[in-house]
Amino acid sequence: MKMVGGDRKDRHSNLRKFHYGLVSVSDGKSRPLPSRLKLCSDYLVLQREEFHIWDDETSYPVESGLREIVLQRSKDGNLGISIKGGLEHNLPILISRVSSTEESARDIYIGDAIVKVNETSLSNMTHQDALTILQDAGNTVRLTLKHYKATTPFLLKQFGRFIPEYDESNPICLEQDLPGASAGGHHSQIPESPCSVSSDSSGTWIGISRVKKNWTDVVKVPLLMAYTTRYIFGTDKLRPSSFEVRGMDGSSTGVVHNTDPSLLTQWLKLIGDYISLLNSYQATKLNRSFPVENQISYMTWVAEGILSKDQAWQNWKPRFLVLKGSEIFVFEKGPLTPEEWSQGPPPIKYKVFEAMFRVIKESEYVDERQHCFLIQTFGQQSHYLSVETRQELLRLESAWHRAVCLAISQLGAKTFHVVYKNKPSALSLDWEEGFVLKGFHSATPEWSFQFSQLKGSSDDGNATLKLHFHRQMSKDAVTEEVICPKLQELLFFMHSFLTAKVASLDPAFLPNRH
Repeated sequence: MKMVGGDRKDRHSNLRKFHYGLVSVSDGKSRPLPSRLKLCSDYLVLQREEFHIWDDETSYPVESGLREIVLQRSKDGNLGISIKGGLEHNLPILISRVSSTEESARDIYIGDAIVKVNETSLSNMTHQDALTILQDAGNTVRLTLKHYKATTPFLLKQFGRFIPEYDESNPICLEQDLPGASAGGHHSQIPESPCSVSSDSSGTWIGISRVKKNWTDVVKVPLLMAYTTRYIFGTDKLRPSSFEVRGMDGSSTGVVHNTDPSLLTQWLKLIGDYISLLNSYQATKLNRSFPVENQISYMTWVAEGILSKDQAWQNWKPRFLVLKGSEIFVFEKGPLTPEEWSQGPPPIKYKVFEAMFRVIKESEYVDERQHCFLIQTFGQQSHYLSVETRQELLRLESAWHRAVCLAISQLGAKTFHVVYKNKPSALSLDWEEGFVLKGFHSATPEWSFQFSQLKGSSDDGNATLKLHFHRQMSKDAVTEEVICPKLQELLFFMHSFLTAKVASLDPAFLPNRH
C-alpha cells in the first residue's frame, strides 16, 4: 500500500495517517454506487465523487446561446455522438459522448442539448424518437445546440476514472494507497482534461472542457467502539463480498462492496486494527478510574441470538461484552465514561467463576451464524453469542481464561457443605491444595487431591457427584462420592478452578499476568 499523509506520531507507528480505497456502497436494497473510503486513526469516512467545471473563460469556452455545428456521417453510418435524456426523463436530448473525428466536432461539448436536427425540433421528444431522427438525418447533419453547464458534471461520471483528482486545500491529485485503489497519480497544479484518452479510451479526448474531480464526505463513522459486520443486520445471512461498519453514535457506512476477496480481507483487517487500537486506548483511560483488582481486561462487540415466542428463528442483536476484574458485563451500548458504568442503563453482569465459556461446534450451530460460543451462567439465563471471525473468537476465549485465572487466584478457595459417607462434611476447592474434604469439627482432611489428579467426574443431575482421581505415586484409580445440595454451583466452580489452573500453566499466558 502507498502511504498518504505520513505516519502517525502517537499511539501506533505502524498505522498510517490515511488510507483510501475505491469501493461501491449501497443501502442494502438499491444498486451500489461508486464511492471511496477514507480511513484515518479515528474515523472511517464514506465519500462520493463530484465533478466541477473550471470557471475561467479559457478553460470553459462554450458559448451560452444557440450555436450550429455541421457533422458528416462516417462511412459506417455513425454520426459520432451519443445522447441521453428525453421527454420520459423530463430532460432535453443531451449529448453524453463525442467520438467523431470531424474537425467541427471539437466544438461539441458534453452537456450540449440538441435543440434541432436540420430543421426538426427535438423539444418534448422521447429518447427513441430523437434517435430515429438522428439516424434518418442524412449524411450531412446540421445540429443546433444549446449548452447546459449544470448537466455536465452528471454526464461526466461515466469518465470519472480518466479524470484526475483535485484537492482544493492542497491542489495536487491525491494518490490512492488503499485496498482497491487505482495506481499512479497526477501532479499538475491545475489538472487538464484527460487528453491521453478519448471517450473510447484511445486517441484524443474531445467534448469535455477542463474539469476537476474531488471527493465529498457523505458519512463519517467514529471508530471508537465501532464494529464491522458482514451479516445483514439482525439476521444470520452473510453478505457475499461486502461488509458494514456501524458506529456507537448510530452512524453506518451502508453496505460496502468489494468483489476482490483479498482486498475485502485487507479492508476488514485494517479497519479492525484501528478499532482494536482505539478500544485498547479507551480501556486504558477508563482503568484510571478503577482499582487495580477491578480493571477492564477485554472488551468487544458480539452478536446475541434472541429466540422469540412468535418466530422459529434467531433474531440477532449487537451486544458490547466487557471482562472487568472478576465480572462479565453485557451492555446494549458500550460505556464511554466511568460514569456510564453506574449511571447508564444497568448491564447484565456475572462473576466469571459462576459462568462457563464454551465454543460451539459447527454441527451445533442453530442457524447460519458462524464463530459462535455459549456463556452458561449458574442460576441465570445463558447467552448464545457470535463474533465475526475465528481470530476474534480465539482472542476472546484467551481473554476469558486469563480473567478466570486472575479471579480464581484472588478468590483463593471456595467451600461447599456436602454429605460424605453419611456424615456432614465440607468440600473445598483450594487454589493451592486442590480438592480437600474435611468432616465438620475435624482439622484433618479425610482426603485431598491436586486438580491435576482429577481424571473425570459424573453426577445424577440432582445432588450426587462422583469424582474420579488417580493417586500420584501408584496411579491407582480412586472414586469419591459426595452429596451436595448446591450441585450446579459446585460444578461451575470446579470448571472455573480447572480452567484457571490450565491457564496458569500456559507459557503464552504467564507473561500477561505481571
